[in-house]
Amino acid sequence: MNGLAVPLDRLALVSRHNVVLTNFDTANPLSIGNGQFCFTVDATGLQTFPAAFAHTTPLGTLSDWGWHTIPNTNGWDIDHFQFTQYTNLYGRAVPYADVPHNQQTPEIKWLRANPHRLHLGQIGFVLTHADGSPAQTNDLTGIVQKLDLWNGEIFSHFQFDGVPVSVETICDSQRDAMAVRIVSPLVKQRQLAIQIHFPYGTGDTTTADWSRPDQHETVFERGILTHRFTRKLDNDRYSVQARWTATAAIQKTALHNYRITPSGDESVLELLCAFSPRPASGDLPMFDDVLTATHKSWNKFWQTGGAIDLSGSQDPRWFELERRIVLSQYLTAIQSAGENPPPETGLTYNSWEGKFHLEMHWWHEAHFALWNRLPLLEKSLDYYRKILPRAGGTAQKQGYAGARWPKMTGPAGAESPSPVGPFLVWQEPHPIFYAELCWREHHDPATLKKFQEVVFQTADFLASYATWETNTSHYVLGPVLQCAQEIFPKDKTFNPTFELTYWRWALETAQQWRMRLSLPRDPKWDAVLRGLARPPVADGKYLFAETTPDCYTNPKWNADHPAVVGALSFVPGAGIDAATMRNTLDWIWQNWNWPDTWGWDYPMLAMTAARLGEPGRAIDALLLDTPKNHYALNGQVYQRPGLTIYLPANGGLLYAAALMAAGWDGAPSRNAPGFPADGRWSVHWENLRTAP
Repeated sequence: MNGLAVPLDRLALVSRHNVVLTNFDTANPLSIGNGQFCFTVDATGLQTFPAAFAHTTPLGTLSDWGWHTIPNTNGWDIDHFQFTQYTNLYGRAVPYADVPHNQQTPEIKWLRANPHRLHLGQIGFVLTHADGSPAQTNDLTGIVQKLDLWNGEIFSHFQFDGVPVSVETICDSQRDAMAVRIVSPLVKQRQLAIQIHFPYGTGDTTTADWSRPDQHETVFERGILTHRFTRKLDNDRYSVQARWTATAAIQKTALHNYRITPSGDESVLELLCAFSPRPASGDLPMFDDVLTATHKSWNKFWQTGGAIDLSGSQDPRWFELERRIVLSQYLTAIQSAGENPPPETGLTYNSWEGKFHLEMHWWHEAHFALWNRLPLLEKSLDYYRKILPRAGGTAQKQGYAGARWPKMTGPAGAESPSPVGPFLVWQEPHPIFYAELCWREHHDPATLKKFQEVVFQTADFLASYATWETNTSHYVLGPVLQCAQEIFPKDKTFNPTFELTYWRWALETAQQWRMRLSLPRDPKWDAVLRGLARPPVADGKYLFAETTPDCYTNPKWNADHPAVVGALSFVPGAGIDAATMRNTLDWIWQNWNWPDTWGWDYPMLAMTAARLGEPGRAIDALLLDTPKNHYALNGQVYQRPGLTIYLPANGGLLYAAALMAAGWDGAPSRNAPGFPADGRWSVHWENLRTAP
């Protein structure tokens, strides 16, 4: 059921949310990308004034494969790190890659910062006045910049010295490349050129270190049509192919800095730069060929995935919610669809030294399954099979069975030392959730075979991590445990409501996988399922954790993530009582410290409200007017200085919106059960999948 009489006008739906900027806006840089490569620009359509974005959102050229490691002259390795021994509930010593008192030794800094994602090259204009002086940002007038979502293209128009400049910027859908076409009399007048500048690597948010030109190499090789830059940074290498207008010339202006200058009588200058981890052969295509392929790819994206049209609604908030939904589809498609899980800031800049956080992988990408774009999620799921031996080694080192997945990590799956990350556990059931999303779509033996080992190894860890507590005759979680609401002390916390519920759901789902494979239920998993402690309750509300009976009276606990509602949210809520959760949600709604939340908390609250039969509150949650729930003109969600974009909010919004529109297992049998049925909301949708 979807409430549709005729197919949606998807072009109109998407296009009414094109982003249009009319000034030099450092808070809203626009990006193009293909899921594993992203190029972020200023008002010129290129990265002309990067310094203006130093304290907002850096202008980066990042890829899923582009990483750099600073030489490890000390031989530091997480496997030989001085682990801290923590005593669990029954006195067994368990080693963790802890950082006591958050001390930052050179070893800890290196392990956290390496490898880090690399800025592959800054590509911007060199604009000069008639007297040869360089342009400043306030020299640009008449700015009109548009992100054409339907075609995946940025149009930038401005005037410089009273002369118009028109720029088209695109990302190749077939290769990790950007392409630009400039039309302006300034080309012919030699007042406009393009500069390509290559930096050294850093784990800082900028992703670029311009202060060490002697510590990396750039070799330029001239070709007939296509030219090549070969880059070497310590032990890391990559290649950049470039093709530009035949009449333009290139010159080296400084170490790692090259300028492409028009030399003919044309008023058009084109450039295509393709980035690759290995040298590529053959000529690059022309700009028009890339443009055609890019338009075709984006048109297919918008025409074949899910869609939600709210334009017939009477509630005046419909446009803002629909805008957030459309822009979030674009942003997650260009930033969060590579072969590795993405970091919080995607392929724009480095958050947490460029590493990705596996508890956030769900919030970045799970929505692809509900929006009929499962292959975009599946691309990154092989990562778990790749790092399974390392995850198994972590579990074994700590005395557990199966595989313990890391929290803050990189392509190799190594844990990063931290006072929080190594103790976090709510990422552990995630691979079972991803596998189940794939099963719900494919229902075939190949899917069962593909994910069998990951599912079973994950469940083995979940079961062995739970500890039998003789006084209560229950299996308990923790201590030592860092729950999703990270303000609780890891050495004292046990039985958080959210983690207990997710554990229960994941173990039962893993048992279902065994039965689908014609295998008997695992007796150890069943023993834990039978004996696992129930979510703690006091005064008709779920405790955040069993060790915080004062969570509703002590104001220090109503901060960070309201994770307790996650037990009935994206998690289907095995064993959760609706009335008790409603009381819990009511209290949180009235008492939470909203400025201390994170962007994915609001979709989580919305899904809880929807499952409780409160669709009005689900809408309110998605649009709650709080500092961490504002979507900028470009669709990005600000969190704090240094974390000016936060893609888990966008991904979470998409999962919640799909759940509210298409429903969930056991949802009321009506169109859009998560939206109010009061006549104020008109919800038309296509090609969405029901949530678990």
